[in-house]
Amino acid sequence: MNKKKIRGVAFFFGISLAGLVFAQAYPSKPISLVVPQTAGGTNDIVARLIAPAFGEAIGSSVIVENKPGAGGNIGTQGVARAPKDGYTLLLTINSAQAINPALYKNPGFDPINDFIPVYYIGATPYVLVSPPGSPYKTLAEVVAAAKRKPGELSYASAGNGTISHLLGAMLNTSAGIDMQHIPYKGVAPAINDVLGGQVPLAFASLPSALNYIKAGKLQAIAISSAKRSSAAPEIPTIAETYPDCVGEVWVALFAPIGTPAAVVKKIQSAMDKVMASPEVREKLAAQGLDLSPVTPSRLVTLLKDELAKWVKIVKASGAQLD
Repeated sequence: MNKKKIRGVAFFFGISLAGLVFAQAYPSKPISLVVPQTAGGTNDIVARLIAPAFGEAIGSSVIVENKPGAGGNIGTQGVARAPKDGYTLLLTINSAQAINPALYKNPGFDPINDFIPVYYIGATPYVLVSPPGSPYKTLAEVVAAAKRKPGELSYASAGNGTISHLLGAMLNTSAGIDMQHIPYKGVAPAINDVLGGQVPLAFASLPSALNYIKAGKLQAIAISSAKRSSAAPEIPTIAETYPDCVGEVWVALFAPIGTPAAVVKKIQSAMDKVMASPEVREKLAAQGLDLSPVTPSRLVTLLKDELAKWVKIVKASGAQLD
């Protein structure tokens, strides 16, 4: 073996050894779990449910940090540019990873090339809701009212280009109606204005709305999944009337590209323990999450499929942000 090859092999093993030593010491300080949306949304709820168990399994404290802005771009960019050491992770939803690249001219990150898919947690539908006493109790009543007064019936969403916005656009197309979209900065203020009667309808993720529905503070009209949710099987699906009107939010954990493989493996092993916990699974399922497992490689395929799906829907909706 010539000297150049020897130096190359030595360099490779030096890098590998350094990575192994770093992974053995990991974690030696708190881990930041970045949620690129406001409090009260699906991934925020999931983050706060799993953080204690994740911290116990990984052997360090786990801090949930909400870093909202630009539909999730701000927090996502921050993680993409963070040190590649496993101490800054992204707990995100598909609206940020799969819709924003189509919605924004420059989202500031590449969903495929800037991140390592670490762990898929679960998926949940959105639910169309109205306040108690509203005349809109069923999807048929919503569609009939929208057809009687085109352009007058409005619905709230968590923001421009979010799935909750685009589901309304999809329903408009499927039902041949013209509901007006009112964007909010997050799901919590959207729900608050529906509760207060300022907006007659809203699309909200099932975890963010379920407690209000169970308490009788919101009426559930229909959900956006292909089949009914086990957490609320009494709520009909939009697809029962309009089969092409389907959209769910999934939650997954990502790390910046370049994070050592051994560190990623440690995080995955810890998350395996978290998701094997009956207590954690029960809490997540009670929020309406489907916990069917998805491997990291399958998550890449899922993300690519979603990117292709939503770019068409965004284009048809006419939504575009700078």
